[in-house]
Amino acid sequence: MVNRRIILFGLIVVLGLTVLGIGKNLINDRLTAKEEEIEIIRSDEEEVVVAEEEGIRRTVMYFKDKDGYLVPVMRKIPWEEGIARVTLKNMIDSPEVRETLNPTGLLPIIPAGTEVLGISINDETGVCKVDFSDKVLENQSEKEEENFIKGVVYTLTEFPAIREVQILVGGKVIPSLKHGGDISKPLARENINLVGKLEDGRSKVVVYYKGMNEEEFEYFIPVTVPTLAPVANVYSALDLLFEGPPQDIGLSSDIPRGVMLQGVEVKNGTAYVDISYDNHSDSSEDKMFSDIVKNIGLTLSQFEEINNVELLIDGETINTTIPVFANEY
Repeated sequence: MVNRRIILFGLIVVLGLTVLGIGKNLINDRLTAKEEEIEIIRSDEEEVVVAEEEGIRRTVMYFKDKDGYLVPVMRKIPWEEGIARVTLKNMIDSPEVRETLNPTGLLPIIPAGTEVLGISINDETGVCKVDFSDKVLENQSEKEEENFIKGVVYTLTEFPAIREVQILVGGKVIPSLKHGGDISKPLARENINLVGKLEDGRSKVVVYYKGMNEEEFEYFIPVTVPTLAPVANVYSALDLLFEGPPQDIGLSSDIPRGVMLQGVEVKNGTAYVDISYDNHSDSSEDKMFSDIVKNIGLTLSQFEEINNVELLIDGETINTTIPVFANEY
């Protein structure tokens, strides 16, 4: 089960905002003043996303960045009946949502003026039916439409009770949206931020790379990458992560030059990832190793057999402390 895997993976699969320099101060100042908090995360476990504050829920929703990549965002929203509907309302384009997202450079994916007319969940099948007003037909391009569909599906399937999502418009199931996006049947998570062509590979993996806005605000982005491996596996995923993102997709990685993947072994639910490291520097090693483990942990969270990650340098275990959140303020 994905939910069990995520909670057991607790030290590494939940991530917050990674902010450098001026971006960090900007986020703290603006969001503290608004009494809101935004964190970039990857989690679909109820026990992880429930906030400590009474009446508040840490809820994952998806927005897009300037390059059109979908980005998972954790926001604290009031806990109330119909939390899934409230979550979707917080993703609808409006001046208030744009103001909240402004420091991050991210944008809403549901067209302005859209209403959530109804939402229901079948407890037996895990299918969630969500009914939107016809404003959802006003996406301006095929890419915007794709992000709307996938963003809604990924957001709602963050809730443990939901496995698939059926999108309705005006109370009806329709074959497709304006630009051809298929919504004729319930949809599951699939191919988020796909780069390349699926037909060019024999399997596919999800690798977490980094995006950045103009204010040096960094965030993790899950990217689906085709691979020549007959079956998606741990080594092929890590090999792509350490290789770094393709040059033409505008993303980066926390794996610095000089760090090489030596091998990986999975034993009793733990992935032992062995690396070599040539450029030792005491002043930056702790942060570098922490960033590497976060990137590795997020990428390996897709594999059910892995519950934990241990990083080694040339076969020797590194004693690093990995926080539950990537950044705690």
